[in-house]
Amino acid sequence: MPTVDDVLEQVGEFGWFQKQAFVTLCLLSAAFAPIYVGIVFLGFIPDHRCWSPGVAELSQRCGWSLAEELNYTVPGPGPVGEASPGQCWRYEVDWNQSTLGCMDPLANLTTNRSHLPLGPCGDGWVYDTNGSSIVTEFNLVCGDAWKLDLFQSCVNVGFFLGSVVIGYIADRFGRKLCLLATVLVNAISGVLMAFAPDYTSMLLFRLLQGLVSKGSWMAGYTLITEFVGLGYRRMVAILYQMAFTLGLVLLPGLAYVLPHWRWLQLAVSLPTFLFLLYYWCVQESPRWLLSQKRTAQAIKIMEHIAQKNGTVPPPDLKALSLEEDVTEKLSPSFIDLFRTPHLRKHTFILMYLWFVTSVLYLGLIMHMGATGGDRHLDFLYSSLVEFPAAFIILGIIDRIGRLYPLAVSYLVTGAACFVMTFISHDLHWLNIVVACIGRMGVTIVAQMMCLVNAELYPTFIRNLGVMVCSSLCDVGGIITPFMVFRLMEIWQDLPLILFGVLGLAAGGMTLLLPETKGVALPETIEDAENLQRKAKPKENTIYLEIRTSELTGT
Repeated sequence: MPTVDDVLEQVGEFGWFQKQAFVTLCLLSAAFAPIYVGIVFLGFIPDHRCWSPGVAELSQRCGWSLAEELNYTVPGPGPVGEASPGQCWRYEVDWNQSTLGCMDPLANLTTNRSHLPLGPCGDGWVYDTNGSSIVTEFNLVCGDAWKLDLFQSCVNVGFFLGSVVIGYIADRFGRKLCLLATVLVNAISGVLMAFAPDYTSMLLFRLLQGLVSKGSWMAGYTLITEFVGLGYRRMVAILYQMAFTLGLVLLPGLAYVLPHWRWLQLAVSLPTFLFLLYYWCVQESPRWLLSQKRTAQAIKIMEHIAQKNGTVPPPDLKALSLEEDVTEKLSPSFIDLFRTPHLRKHTFILMYLWFVTSVLYLGLIMHMGATGGDRHLDFLYSSLVEFPAAFIILGIIDRIGRLYPLAVSYLVTGAACFVMTFISHDLHWLNIVVACIGRMGVTIVAQMMCLVNAELYPTFIRNLGVMVCSSLCDVGGIITPFMVFRLMEIWQDLPLILFGVLGLAAGGMTLLLPETKGVALPETIEDAENLQRKAKPKENTIYLEIRTSELTGT
């Protein structure tokens, strides 16, 4: 009986049908970028200072320029590396008293301003920006700065909680239905967030968006990899992730045109409703239909693929089936991931690697957004380096192998973070160049991890192994905002030192895993345990099919 791959070899492994589906689904991948890293523009933190009605009136009466007003009324800078006290504190002075003159008004009160008492910003803040963000609208600074961290963590909590549920829906009710349902909820929650009247409601809509958005990305990933033939599966998987990079490249231009966060949120959310047209544009996966014993529908779709590709379906198409599994049917268990010494070691190492990948990827983006000179250009430059990262993977993964490129990429990213701590902040371009090198390294890591993870587990727990290990990616995303913004309050470069340590340690731990290039995929736990030794060569390169129940970490 022919399998789906057998039929695709005859009707076209990457013909017009697959190309059309690939381009269509890549739009979905690009639209995921603003959700994943949109915090850079939705939650940017401009220079700010305490607002005082008395200061405003005195400045107007005296005709001060902005520079004079700041010089006379705002506390000066603190120690090197710390934020200016003027951002969160103000002089406890009655600015309406008549004894205050227009020339250095505080001189009549004390000979040393450092002796004047300071108090919190009781009347709000003034922000030096032409646009707006959730920070400026909800005053997420100083004592409430942690709420910005919570805003970004909330979407990652959604990723973590939603992945298993969405994966079950995709496996139970189909990839297409899962895709349409998650797209609809994602679009509605994104629009509602743009109209959120307060911080709490905005946080709830953000959580809801996180619950479904990664699921829709994963459903699109699975569909495109299940539509193409064996020889193209790895290529479309990597290019689908490159579409995410395209979304990153377009985001700063859109944020520049729309500097107000509500308009930007609407601009990235409203087009998502167009993905509901996938009901007519995208077919259900024939592989999933066969797994549900819906053979007639699967055959009909394969005939449609043949027609679109301009080919003739094989005469034995009516006998289409899934490839028979000759191995013994085994029930996967979470305990199996830790049952034997090598599998236990692999599981702990892979969990750490997924965690570090997320921390480094999100951390570098957030740190550059918080410290860069021009957040739009800096974000654009660092996003562009993700394109060559994908081509590097395609060029080396089957020549050099998996582990050495993965380890080197971790080491390069960690080293780049350390180097940035020794570069003066005045040398902005040099900082950007080094940060881009680190960004390229962690992008290579992010796109290779799923493949390496899947190749280390036996067949009956492969999906479970990837799902459990990659869940640490979302855990990393939850704590990264707190790690970046809170450590920067202590010292601006402190997060980079932590990133460097994590990256270098990950590079070393990667070398403790076995190389899987040219090694047959393990079928049993015994095979997985023997990966450290000489294993059977593969007849051909194995291209892995990642199911929707897995976490992919973009």
